[in-house]
Amino acid sequence: MLTQYEALPPGLLDLPAARLGEVLPGPTLIHLPGRRTPPLFVSVLLHGNEDTGWLAAQSVLKKFASAELPRALSLFIGNVEAARTGLRRFDGQPDYNRVWPGGEEAHPAEAAMMQEVVDAMRARGVFASIDIHNNTGLNPHYACVNRLEQDFLHLAVLFSRIVVYFIRPRGVQSAAFAELCPAVTVECGKPGTPGGVEHAAAFMEACLHLSEFPAHPLPPHDVDLFHTVATVKIPEQLSFGFGAPDADIDFVPELDHYNFRELAHGDAWGRVRQGRLLALDETGTDIGDRLFVYRKNEITLRRPLMPAMLTRDERVIRQDCLCYLMERIAYP
Repeated sequence: MLTQYEALPPGLLDLPAARLGEVLPGPTLIHLPGRRTPPLFVSVLLHGNEDTGWLAAQSVLKKFASAELPRALSLFIGNVEAARTGLRRFDGQPDYNRVWPGGEEAHPAEAAMMQEVVDAMRARGVFASIDIHNNTGLNPHYACVNRLEQDFLHLAVLFSRIVVYFIRPRGVQSAAFAELCPAVTVECGKPGTPGGVEHAAAFMEACLHLSEFPAHPLPPHDVDLFHTVATVKIPEQLSFGFGAPDADIDFVPELDHYNFRELAHGDAWGRVRQGRLLALDETGTDIGDRLFVYRKNEITLRRPLMPAMLTRDERVIRQDCLCYLMERIAYP
């Protein structure tokens, strides 16, 4: 169930993500006043092991502890329960970034809660939405949008010139809020990586100071724009590993170093004893055979593509995916 507050609960800003459950009963939406309205919406800890967003929000709110916020702020703190043990989510628990309005997964209680968040922000009006995440592989900091509209792109490049456009997976926070306002997801590298919290906090503060979005188009040379063409998954029945010759699929040990490298046709991903990778396009169709070649038990790329979010964390791979595959697109 969702809890809403009109002020910060006492002691909240002194707690790390793992101890938020000492003050918060669960997923919580906190509304704070500021000089300008409507509010900025910020979501953190949709995945319990990704604490950069909470640490960034903590930093910003401590900075303004004795001063008025430049803009009203509504802060949603998501999977408090999973944060307690540093997990993305518990087994059997839905992914908190797949159950927002527009999602395809059947989790009625959580979907109703996210709908309540959206309804609350629709009623208040919302200036912009930012969803702060970490990832488990070696990735640069980058922004993601679900619409190629100027306000969305202006918001994204406040965080990074690397911008990824995607419409799948469904049920993500940024897509739900794109119906209300400019919305962006920001990826801040691995938790604990130097500079991640500072970058997220600076972005959040910049958004709080923003009075309006520029009327002029974003200069094309200010953005490197990519489009997600497929989500790569490993079928549940197949075993896999990294430098694990006995596994059904044995990936090269350095696979996560491929992130945000524009790979060429023929680049090797690993060896396969049996089975194939799934690569789901924006319609949910498996297009793996159009992207990968299986020859002499080796997996190679069929055409140039750029991976993102490749990780060696086997639990995350099972709960989410191996990676996303992208292609560079022209500025709209």
